[in-house]
Amino acid sequence: MGKIISFANQKGGVGKTTSAVNIAASLGVLGYKVLLIDLDPQGNATSGVGIMKKSLKVTAFDMLTTNMGVKDVAMQTRFDNLWVVPTHTTLARAEFELGNVENGEYVMKNKLEAVRNDYDYIIIDCPPSLGMLTVNAMTASDGVVIPMQCEFFALEGLSQLMFTISRIKSHYNAALNVTGILITMHNNRLILSMQVISELRKHYADKLFETTISRNVKVSEAPGFGAPVYYHEKRSKGANEYMNVAKELAERI
Repeated sequence: MGKIISFANQKGGVGKTTSAVNIAASLGVLGYKVLLIDLDPQGNATSGVGIMKKSLKVTAFDMLTTNMGVKDVAMQTRFDNLWVVPTHTTLARAEFELGNVENGEYVMKNKLEAVRNDYDYIIIDCPPSLGMLTVNAMTASDGVVIPMQCEFFALEGLSQLMFTISRIKSHYNAALNVTGILITMHNNRLILSMQVISELRKHYADKLFETTISRNVKVSEAPGFGAPVYYHEKRSKGANEYMNVAKELAERI
């Protein structure tokens, strides 16, 4: 049975989508069959795997608000073992639609149960908010990966996200767990970075991924080429770090 993992953080610009795309692609390289679901209305995960949003006829919005299933919407990418449920800005309307449906929190869960055995991993890139789309993703998930920067404001946001996860766990999904906290855009020469990591180890030592993601030019460049960093420059530090995180994720699960 495939494992469903949400990548979530209500704070934007923390490397959430970048991490979801690159870890999904790295798992594909490792031989796992992976479905990446773009649940962020910005659609950056979609363009990050080379899908032109303007050309889309069906998207995650159709999957969530009509009788269409995952198989009706999923597209195979040009990358090894990687499929994507794409999206564009129309997905923002789904927050309203799901809020007006009875048991709207379970729509994603019900859709994914039909294809769960078809994939080894289903990776969901959540929007940078804690609305109905994120609730749907977490209700459907086995675990949550939290990408975050080494900033003190990020620590405050982490507390809020942990509270949200605990509420979803108690109300909708008793099996939900925090799979890991992933440090992104890390600079080990900054004292602040060391202080934040030290603080995280005090409270979440068992949740921190051993690998941190450094600031890396190739990681930043890759979305502009519509490719995960492994396919943009597989010898780069960023590609190596994301591959190590993918291996660690597979071991944890």
